[in-house]
Amino acid sequence: MVNHPVIEEGSGDKLARKARESPFMPIGLAGLLLVCGIGAYKYRNRQGMSTSVFLMQLRVAAQGTVVGALSLGLAYTMANEYIFKKKEE
Repeated sequence: MVNHPVIEEGSGDKLARKARESPFMPIGLAGLLLVCGIGAYKYRNRQGMSTSVFLMQLRVAAQGTVVGALSLGLAYTMANEYIFKKKEE
């Protein structure tokens, strides 16, 4: 009986593997960071808007960006599997 060592996957390796499996995930993460950066910049110029309302709008924008990117990725994957695959066969 040979005992093989268990190789633990680090968080960087796991993120790289997920990015290869789903190429739109890094786009969604980049969009999230972009929305958060723009939100941090615009926070200074909110002109009388309460902080809670501003943060709620920022959260909706960030979630919309990520959901949009993941939806595009899903549509791309489905198109590759069901539409373009039939043409190759």
